[in-house]
Amino acid sequence: MAMSGRGDNRQVMAEINVTPLVDVMLVLLVIFMVTAPMMQQGVQVNLPKASGKALSQPEEMVVVSMNGNGKLFINKDEVNPENLRQKLTAMFAERVKKEVFLKADAGVPYGEVVKVMADIKGAGVERLGMVTEPATK
Repeated sequence: MAMSGRGDNRQVMAEINVTPLVDVMLVLLVIFMVTAPMMQQGVQVNLPKASGKALSQPEEMVVVSMNGNGKLFINKDEVNPENLRQKLTAMFAERVKKEVFLKADAGVPYGEVVKVMADIKGAGVERLGMVTEPATK
């Protein structure tokens, strides 16, 4: 606390200097604004539009993605289509909750998506969710 006055008339100042607090908060705000767009993860795909209620995200999410070129990814790792079933089987061997979300580009042929869905189910996955974007009205 700062003391004001001279001599024997010393009084305690009860004012708080908030300028350093404001400076720190502004710096943190700028840092979060710059880094927030970089936190988005995953493979960029053009999702189809559908209406439905959004699901809450589970703790350990496994996302299988198919981009417009037909390449497959488990989370961010590219996977050969022939090895998809084996990789998923190995991933879910120790897990209790066997759930996968499938993100397929809208331009991918339906038959290719069905083949990937069959491989996912063949790997012992109990729940398969399709990821879409909300439909605009």
